[in-house]
Amino acid sequence: MPPAFHSDARERLILALDLPSAAQAHALLAALGPSAAPRWVKVGLQLFLAEGPPVVHALREQGLSVFLDLKLHDIPNTVTSAIRALAGLQVEMLTVHAAGGPEMLAAAAEAAASLRRPPRLLAVTVLTSMDAAQLASSGIDRTPQQQVLQLAHLARSCGIHGLVASPLEAALLRSQADGHALHIVTPGIRPALSAQDDQQRVATPGAALVAGADQLVVGRPITRAADPAAAFRALLAEIETAVEAQGRQQKEPVSRTPELT
Repeated sequence: MPPAFHSDARERLILALDLPSAAQAHALLAALGPSAAPRWVKVGLQLFLAEGPPVVHALREQGLSVFLDLKLHDIPNTVTSAIRALAGLQVEMLTVHAAGGPEMLAAAAEAAASLRRPPRLLAVTVLTSMDAAQLASSGIDRTPQQQVLQLAHLARSCGIHGLVASPLEAALLRSQADGHALHIVTPGIRPALSAQDDQQRVATPGAALVAGADQLVVGRPITRAADPAAAFRALLAEIETAVEAQGRQQKEPVSRTPELT
């Protein structure tokens, strides 16, 4: 009998439905079966452009929480209108690009807050496919870590307290003064011995959670696995172990180090 997983482990894992059609997405969910049924799914540009709002409605009718990853990035008025246009989908999370600037981010936060059922906005910092060389070629003379911190500070100052960042920056973000208030979602998750594909800044599920990630987005290690259900259960098991370890650490007394003056 497959293992039973704690509800928190299932809440931490977001299955990325980066597939070309709704039929393939639903076939994958059916193949996972009850023992590997996700609580959260991500719908990105590929699936949303292919199928439109109906695929989101269908997933929500199945009781799934939907993370709509469109990475909105445009002038403030257009992003405001887009967020309002998406209101009827009632998704749980929605992404905007932090690089859109303060006016766009503030407009996005205001538009989301005005909805009857506001989604949690997540500001995308630096894509996990980018490294220092790619940032430099884009005219950004910072390391990925420096750029993530810069954009995270900008997003927070505009009223957005959810971030998408690689697992390599999660600990850095969490260490900031208001890091405890952040909701950090990390793509670039690769189990041990898994291929990196086109990702540059990656970590295992356990390492990402220990670093401070709240939720993990995982796609190809599951969708391209020979046995997607087994791959999903293996990821849940690793998350379960990390969550239990975090729980034990939180119960242990912490010795405080005097602050430097």
